[in-house]
Amino acid sequence: QVQLVESGGGLVQAGGSLRLSCATSGIIFSINAMGWYRQAPGKQRELVATITSGSTTTYADSVKGRFTISRDNIKNKVYLQMNSLKPEDTAVYYCTSYAPITGRYWGQGTQVTVSS
Repeated sequence: QVQLVESGGGLVQAGGSLRLSCATSGIIFSINAMGWYRQAPGKQRELVATITSGSTTTYADSVKGRFTISRDNIKNKVYLQMNSLKPEDTAVYYCTSYAPITGRYWGQGTQVTVSS
């Protein structure tokens, strides 16, 4: 059974930092690309950052220079370090995995709220 479980969300003031974690099980983590998406109220889910199995990273323009995605292939976890948070970063953040042979899986999401 595949599980992706996010943690680390919460309430933070603008300018603060949070570190999201996503623990995975049931997938061959090392061959999966991993990513973080977010969905704000009334908006579509949007890509935040991705990291390939080879650790190549991409970021949405809105978070470049502030967020860092990383992975630990021993612990089967992916992380999102979020610095200089802004109120517009408020959203539910979702972890996702993807591999061609198994497809995409999603976590249940973790709420991030940034107060001004």
